[in-house]
Amino acid sequence: METGVYGAAKAGGSFDLLDFLKRPETILRLLSAVFALIVFACILTDGYVNKPDQSTLICIFNANMDACHYGIGIGVLAFLGALAFLGLDVYFPTVSNVNTRKYIVISDLGFAGLWCFLWFVGFCFLANQWASTTDLAVTGADNARAAIAFSFFSILSWFPLASMAFKKYRMGVDDFNTSYMDPNLSPRLALLQLPGCRQRQLPAAAVHTKRRDRRRLQAARILSPPA
Repeated sequence: METGVYGAAKAGGSFDLLDFLKRPETILRLLSAVFALIVFACILTDGYVNKPDQSTLICIFNANMDACHYGIGIGVLAFLGALAFLGLDVYFPTVSNVNTRKYIVISDLGFAGLWCFLWFVGFCFLANQWASTTDLAVTGADNARAAIAFSFFSILSWFPLASMAFKKYRMGVDDFNTSYMDPNLSPRLALLQLPGCRQRQLPAAAVHTKRRDRRRLQAARILSPPA
């Protein structure tokens, strides 16, 4: 299992493409992007038809234009969002700031949870409108069924992503490792990043060392003969 801050390795590690492609998050994001692409592509290509006696295009889902618009809208945004968070997954291990990682994980959790809900609504909406469609022999019926099916598959891909993001958020810093520091910082700046130093307080070990040095200096002055 991955260790580090918010479920990723600590900053400074090397990037391994093969390991990245094998990660469950990567596979699920790619599947989510493909499913979204299929949904909005099916609706765009054969989702709008016209009857022989009409020249106006109507939506194949019970002539409800909102159904087509909804499917295309969430499909396009889900496709772009999956690719965007896939890019953030590549960038995430290089982020040394804990708060930045936290915001990325929260954004991932919110987006995945929202789109899991929107895909559920879309699946129910499209399935209901298709069940109410009277002319099932129209051109594009297979594409309509494919859009409904892959809307359901999208729920199955976004829900695990939301669960993984929630797990990362709960994980936070492994074992509450507050001593994590940016490896690129100098030792002096790294020391100042410790919790006690932010309030201008030295860590306990540093305080004890400083006190011992002071006592030794005082003892040496007392024991040393006068000039």
